Amino acid sequence: MTTFTEGHYDIVVIGAGHAGCEAALACARLGLKTVMLTLNLDSIAFMACNPSIGGTGKGHIVREIDALGGEMGRNSDKTAIQMRLLNEGKGEAVQCLRAQCDKNAYHREMKRTLEHTENLRILQGEAADIQTEDGHVSAVVTTYGGILYCRAAIVATGVYLNARTITGEFTRSSGPSGFAPATALTDCLIRLGYSVRRFKTGTPARLDGRTVHFEECTPQAGEDVPPFSYTTQKPIQNIRKCYLTYTNNDTHTIILDNLDRSPLYNGEILSTGPRYCPSIETKVVRFRDKDRHQIFLEPEGLDTDEVYVQGMSSSMPHDIQREMYRSVPGLEDCEIMRYAYAIEYDCIDPLDILPTLEFKKVKGLYTAGQINGTSGYEEAAAQGLVAGINAAFALQGREPLILSRDESYIGVLIDDLVTKGTEEPYRIMTSRAEWSLLLRHDTADFRLTPKIMDTTLYTPEKKKAYESRMAYYNDTISFLDSKCDRKILKEFCDAKGIQFTSNISTYADIIRHGGKASDICDIFGILGDVPRDIIKSAEITIKYAGYMDKSAKQVERFRKLESKKLPADLNYSTISGLRLEAREKLERIRPLTLGQAARISGVNPADITVLMVYLSIK
Repeated sequence: MTTFTEGHYDIVVIGAGHAGCEAALACARLGLKTVMLTLNLDSIAFMACNPSIGGTGKGHIVREIDALGGEMGRNSDKTAIQMRLLNEGKGEAVQCLRAQCDKNAYHREMKRTLEHTENLRILQGEAADIQTEDGHVSAVVTTYGGILYCRAAIVATGVYLNARTITGEFTRSSGPSGFAPATALTDCLIRLGYSVRRFKTGTPARLDGRTVHFEECTPQAGEDVPPFSYTTQKPIQNIRKCYLTYTNNDTHTIILDNLDRSPLYNGEILSTGPRYCPSIETKVVRFRDKDRHQIFLEPEGLDTDEVYVQGMSSSMPHDIQREMYRSVPGLEDCEIMRYAYAIEYDCIDPLDILPTLEFKKVKGLYTAGQINGTSGYEEAAAQGLVAGINAAFALQGREPLILSRDESYIGVLIDDLVTKGTEEPYRIMTSRAEWSLLLRHDTADFRLTPKIMDTTLYTPEKKKAYESRMAYYNDTISFLDSKCDRKILKEFCDAKGIQFTSNISTYADIIRHGGKASDICDIFGILGDVPRDIIKSAEITIKYAGYMDKSAKQVERFRKLESKKLPADLNYSTISGLRLEAREKLERIRPLTLGQAARISGVNPADITVLMVYLSIK
């Protein structure tokens, strides 16, 4: 093939999904000459599955992406057609935002943002090879022979690598929603030294909303809640409703009677799928004692009648799907516009990469998103942002951005991947975080924005939003914790059934005794100019101060281990006293710190003690 020079760049981003978009924007905004390579311009930031952003754990990550200068939260706010706060009846640590977005608008707005970003070129084409010189990335070559010379590359190929879709007896080489797969790059990744495996995910059918009997379903309206991005000024408009319905015994009978035609159960699909987002076939088989499963009907956008059937992904044949969906209340007469399918794809073992997301064997080569074995838009976007920042920082001679488990869900996500690995598509959950109360979604900017203050990601707009929120927050805490008229306090306690004692001398004391800050503000007409979400944050801080102090002490002990660096060239096979399994795992993962070593599966406390003695660590 004839090759030609396509251009010289600092960084090439391969892929334009949620990871690729964040990576490309971060690199360009940090001043690096960047090109983003995509199979199809129409697939930029494409929502191949659920037309929503956020949810449990995921909503926390979106807020963290925004705090670090990423785009997902802003783009969600621009295109949201419904916003809700999930888990409001549960503890504050697990409460989070979820936006139902206009699918096509989300793609268009992100594409527009990319097109108007300095230092960034968008190029339609497929990567075939990544070239190296002296162990460092030097160029990316496209299938049509174009050579993109570069100093770093970020691979964010999503589910497109050697992708094939499966529906019943029918399979074909295809990416999501009929987009072409990427068939040329996997061999290059193997040659470079990556461990490659196959994962699977799936998606439900899309229905014609004009054929759905929504009146038979339970409506779920949006709520008046804050936006994702701290820089968004306008409130989110709740334009569309979602609806709740359920499967039933008829649905389950149809599925069980046709398992021999299910690729998941007849041997057609052998790759590993997501445990926490199973197909409806898997749910029915795994939970045979349940007589129904929740199904959410979600609008795909304002310019279409398509309805996404959340909770009912499938790879059943088309004829079975038609019967299966029509057994659900409200869907008796539904017409399927797009049938459900499963999709298999190549991904790498994340134990091959460092906490910076750089490949251990090639300098300047990073991976982000579903290629690292994760599942979900939010997890992908977070990795793309971190990979983009670290690729740019490395070329600028700066220290890398490595987020710790105690300061972000992004840190939990990446640490889990590079330390423990994953044998199935990884999904973030609040239960994965040891200190979830410290990682609430309302404090993301307080925790993370200071990390980008000395970069061009800290825009004047972000600076204004951060300083305003911090000032409001600190002033609110001070006001609520200051002494005030005891008569006023007693009146409130009497009105709310709170026992008034000598220990109550401030509004904060009332909160510690079970009172709500919103009630205090409403009854006494105070803090009227302070945003309600700031008041809520202050209330949580006051209410859980004791728990957070206890967590802070645990974090301090955790950080002592994290501060103990391990030599990059340490030969674990020569350390007497280490068990064989520990030696193999430590050699494979090459942990950066003693703390990371302690979290490796197969390394026990006795092994850590041996390491500490060997290195004379106190």
